[in-house]
Amino acid sequence: MSPKILVVLHRPQSCTGRIGRKLKARGYQLQICRPACGETLPDDLSAFDGVVVFGGPMSANDETPHIRREIDWIGQVLRAEMPYLGICLGAQMLARQLGATVAPHPAGDVEIGFHRIEPTEDGLGLLPQPLHVYQWHKEGFTLPREARLLARGALFENQFFRYGAAAYGLQFHPEVTFDIMCRLHKEERCAVLGADNQGMAEQHLRKLLHGPRLARWLDGFLSVWLTGAPEALAAPAQQLRAGARAPA
Repeated sequence: MSPKILVVLHRPQSCTGRIGRKLKARGYQLQICRPACGETLPDDLSAFDGVVVFGGPMSANDETPHIRREIDWIGQVLRAEMPYLGICLGAQMLARQLGATVAPHPAGDVEIGFHRIEPTEDGLGLLPQPLHVYQWHKEGFTLPREARLLARGALFENQFFRYGAAAYGLQFHPEVTFDIMCRLHKEERCAVLGADNQGMAEQHLRKLLHGPRLARWLDGFLSVWLTGAPEALAAPAQQLRAGARAPA
């Protein structure tokens, strides 16, 4: 029987993007749940080998019932010591479950497009060198107590953290492909960027420059996340330095 990952999405049109493709290529089945659309998160997690919670336009601070339930449910995943991966909103809800805060940038800034993140000393095993990652958010999180910060950014400092052995929060979006990026600019630019879509062509160009390298990093990270074996990043790290190509 194939291993199975529970995937939490937050809109009817959302998809798993590059992360879903890479998990399926590893032989994982994906079971999708959309609690924001009325679907129920499972209490019994025994059928799953990991959980991925993706992003969404809502805030982890929203008092809507499904957000509160989802944050509480993440506690069940942590108590089960199951591999957990939170992307953007999924990372912010993990942070809130662990007692940290989620808030807009104090200057009102938003982080859109490719931005450079730097590994911390704790993060060098998972992020051997700085990386440009795709961002789409206006809120960030404080670092939870007992969590290890693995990478930081210039605008929103806390970008990548680990809690325990198997729970990770990523403020950025390694799942975003070129097509998803185009849809984000078309569907959500007014909500986040205002009516001005200046810089879209530049973002497309940066995708072409940074996307393949981000995809190679994701290959290695998913291996570490799913197996807990730090040495799994050794080969992808060498590929990053050598500029080798990998599937997007």
